[in-house]
Amino acid sequence: MKPQTPAGLPAKAWETVCTYVQDEGLRRHILAVAAAMRWYATELGYDPDTWEAVGLLHDFDWEIHPNLNEHPTQGAPILRAAGWDEAIIRTILSHYTAGTGVERRDPIDFALLACDEITGLIIAVTLVRPSRDVREVALSSVRKKWKDSRFAGGVDRAHVAEVTEDFSQACFGGELALWTHIGNVLVAMQGAAATLDLDGRLA
Repeated sequence: MKPQTPAGLPAKAWETVCTYVQDEGLRRHILAVAAAMRWYATELGYDPDTWEAVGLLHDFDWEIHPNLNEHPTQGAPILRAAGWDEAIIRTILSHYTAGTGVERRDPIDFALLACDEITGLIIAVTLVRPSRDVREVALSSVRKKWKDSRFAGGVDRAHVAEVTEDFSQACFGGELALWTHIGNVLVAMQGAAATLDLDGRLA
């Protein structure tokens, strides 16, 4: 899997991901979050490369720190040593406030947490389709699987709703509905179908 951006911050971030992440499923998740972050940066008028890089880096250390006692806290020194901007590191730390003590503050912080977990449900919905093509996934299919708590049970629906509401209040004046947000993430992932290997090649 390779990101579509050939240069700049996303490429540098992807090099970091490839150094520390070998699992294809985790790489797919990382790339899905990055696609959603880039989509929202464009929508909100922020730098897409920075937001995409944050999406790529947010779980870069999960394989070496596969528990919440270490991730992402112990990943931060690795990023600092590699020269990453402290603002990017702070955003990554803010996606697990309970463990890091770093509160969400900026739009990018709220976007990251809102885009993180929901990608897992969309990926799972895609992979149970015969075509395994995210471009063929309808929002109604995601909604149906959302209602089945046994499906992709690791996706905490209540948490997704909560962080989406936080994102809505922080960046959309409270006007971003849950299913509008999920639809936006789906659209972003459909635009990155080839990067995610969810363009039918796995069928």
